[in-house]
Amino acid sequence: MQFNTIFFDLDETVYPSSSGVWEAIRQRMQHYMIEELGIPAAEVSALRDRLYRQYGTTMRGLQQERSLNTAEFLAYVHDIPLTDYLRPTPADREALCALPQRRIIFTNADEPHARRVLSILKLDDCFEGIVDINRIAPHCKPQPEAFEIALAEAGESDPTRCILIDDLPVNLQAAQKLGLGTVLVAETPTHRHDFDAQVSRLSELPAVLARLADRPDHAARPDHATQTGHATQTGHPE
Repeated sequence: MQFNTIFFDLDETVYPSSSGVWEAIRQRMQHYMIEELGIPAAEVSALRDRLYRQYGTTMRGLQQERSLNTAEFLAYVHDIPLTDYLRPTPADREALCALPQRRIIFTNADEPHARRVLSILKLDDCFEGIVDINRIAPHCKPQPEAFEIALAEAGESDPTRCILIDDLPVNLQAAQKLGLGTVLVAETPTHRHDFDAQVSRLSELPAVLARLADRPDHAARPDHATQTGHATQTGHPE
């Protein structure tokens, strides 16, 4: 099966989960909820987890249940010294540039954060566009409406000609239901078999995608009958 367009998640996908970026963002998010929204510190962790699971992201949940200035919130939580955490990886850049497909960032973060990350990683010219949280509003991954907007933004009418690269299984599961191919990014290899492929770094993608392209139908996954029940969330709840 040939793919036309590859959607890439941003955080903990285009850079390693061990970088510390998401932990810094999480701390900023918690601080904002305490200092700006007046939520007791002891309640923040459980509240973030519930909002994430119920609404898809903490921000979407806060929009629904609290008075939230979205632009202010996004600017605040992403105001971290990214150069302290991120360094360019030439092998990743080379791999991305070698891919013949269109490459689009699809993220629950906002575009300014995405552009900062890509600039520091020296990947800013590797992607054709960015579909961010504002473009898919009022939705977010893993909601199917978010994927439908991303596909429309990319001018793709056939999801089976697209693939999602993401570190969160819940997002990949949503993509599968719509017919997209799926590649899990996991710095530490897992034993999951419910996605088309798994990589630990972007430099592995050309070889992996070449193998997937040789399949007659990337949606035919014989392991699915025995791999149900993988709804457990890993990675970073946004």
